[in-house]
Amino acid sequence: MKVCVVTGYKAQELGIFDQKHNGIQYIKKTVEKKLRQLLDEGLEWVLISGQLGVEIWTGEVVAELKKEFPQLRLGVMTPFLQQEKNWSETNQEQYRYVLGLADFVDSISKREYESPAQLRIKNQYLIEKSDGLVILYDEWKEGSPNYYLEPALKRYDRDGYPILYITPDDINSTIQEEMEEF
Repeated sequence: MKVCVVTGYKAQELGIFDQKHNGIQYIKKTVEKKLRQLLDEGLEWVLISGQLGVEIWTGEVVAELKKEFPQLRLGVMTPFLQQEKNWSETNQEQYRYVLGLADFVDSISKREYESPAQLRIKNQYLIEKSDGLVILYDEWKEGSPNYYLEPALKRYDRDGYPILYITPDDINSTIQEEMEEF
């Protein structure tokens, strides 16, 4: 897998409303572990849409990994222009920071938000342009990851598209490993 999309829940779906929340470090560490496995298998690009939560945290993880793996690239493909327009100043700053870390930034729709169809098109586009999906997902918790999972499962049925899950159990394992180190 040379190009993978990484996605998951938005911060508020996880009950995270502050960038100092302890859970973020464990999510980022778990994403890092998954990306390290893929790097060993030839990963070159990580694609995100810049969604707040798992995607933005993934952008930060990729920036750190690039120090060790200079061949790794981050692409941010937003669904539409100025997706951050109505976000808080803090969220806009974090978003702009990650855009600044990216090797490639573009908007799939060259217009501002008009309809939910732009989000559906973005999900479909990223699934079609990638070699696999890494998704933070809990089968017992509905949420925004479902919108990526639907086209990914269709592509899986069509051509075996890899879908790699990060589950709550994976995050709990990371927490356990971190606790044992102290």
